[in-house]
Amino acid sequence: MSIRRLRTLIAVEEHSTFSAAADSVFITHAAVSQQMRMLEEEWQVTLFDRSRRTPQLTPVGRALVAKAKEIVRAYDTIVPSVIGDAGFQGEILLGAVPMTLTGLTPLAVRRLKDSYPDLHVRIFPGLTTQLIAQVDRGAVDAAILSRHRPLPPDMEYTDIALEPMQLIAAQDMPSNDPLELLANYPFIRFSRDAVVGNLIDGWLQESGIRVNATMELEGLEAISSMVLAGLGVSIVPARCVRDFNPLPLKRLPLPEGAPARRLTLAYRRDNPRLPVIEEIHKALLEAVRIGVFQQMPQQKEGTP
Repeated sequence: MSIRRLRTLIAVEEHSTFSAAADSVFITHAAVSQQMRMLEEEWQVTLFDRSRRTPQLTPVGRALVAKAKEIVRAYDTIVPSVIGDAGFQGEILLGAVPMTLTGLTPLAVRRLKDSYPDLHVRIFPGLTTQLIAQVDRGAVDAAILSRHRPLPPDMEYTDIALEPMQLIAAQDMPSNDPLELLANYPFIRFSRDAVVGNLIDGWLQESGIRVNATMELEGLEAISSMVLAGLGVSIVPARCVRDFNPLPLKRLPLPEGAPARRLTLAYRRDNPRLPVIEEIHKALLEAVRIGVFQQMPQQKEGTP
């Protein structure tokens, strides 16, 4: 048995198919299949029901995945747990939803680096559900994500900011009434693969607001550019850390009762680098207090 095979088994459980698991652990579909058969031969159990088009984990397979997660987490934390390193040097892995990557995340990481120059932060972009899975299996230490439902039992979160939704429109639109604009202009939908997209879509349905959706896009920058080009209106979060040079758009508050995105920092309770995660949270709160992303003086690596 190897840690690599256990990681692959966990990836299959998280992504449901061998192909998706292969992409997440950067190997081929054939290699995933081979590793799973080697585990079955080594353990003398049947991990997958292969009578279906997509192999499904057997009850024994699901139980072994749970144990595999414990083993992988123990392996990943073995050195820090023994040497008692507080972790303010070396590398820490931080996940982040895409919308935070041009404001909140870089500003917070810069503040963190100012205090701890020997700490190197690697950023892993992803959607909320993907990031929750990565935190849970120890692939990243913590993640900035949208809080939307209970987390797995071994995970905690601490809130960063609340971002109310707003309607964005080109400046030459003849109205400042968001409901009127939604009724009369094409709607550029935020991707429903993201928590934000589902919040917006749910509010529209609950409020009985009909829209003429002509596009569904993932990134705030792409949506804003389409709106600037006069191709429609959209609903997006009012970011807690604004761009230094935002696009010239109308930004109109929605009626009372509209949803808001709650940004949170998620992490495992048993992560041995909790002191670092606490400092990351402090840096995020400081970035929110500053409120605007701006260029900061560059420093040479390792210079206080």
